[in-house]
Amino acid sequence: MQIQVNTDDHIEGREALLARVEATVASSLDRFSAHITRLEIHLSDENGDKSGQNDKRCMMEARLQGQQPTAVTCAAATLDQAIAGATNKLKRSLDDTLEQPGRHH
Repeated sequence: MQIQVNTDDHIEGREALLARVEATVASSLDRFSAHITRLEIHLSDENGDKSGQNDKRCMMEARLQGQQPTAVTCAAATLDQAIAGATNKLKRSLDDTLEQPGRHH
């Protein structure tokens, strides 16, 4: 599973942040790794330099073998909360997609 993390101009794209995001998401989605060919993660701060509630956004798009891409988004007060929320949404979506009747594993 290839993981690509992108950030907007309002989020510092430090190596430590990128490594932490990749490690967290890879371990959380490990059971789906045989089905996911690529995972794109987009982190953004919707309000830029201003503060606000739920202004951190995480969008994840999983590209699955032989399937249409699956995308989820979560907005939260912090990046960590947005990443955790999007990861949980993606896990539920992948469970639904990969457990469809008639799908061969």
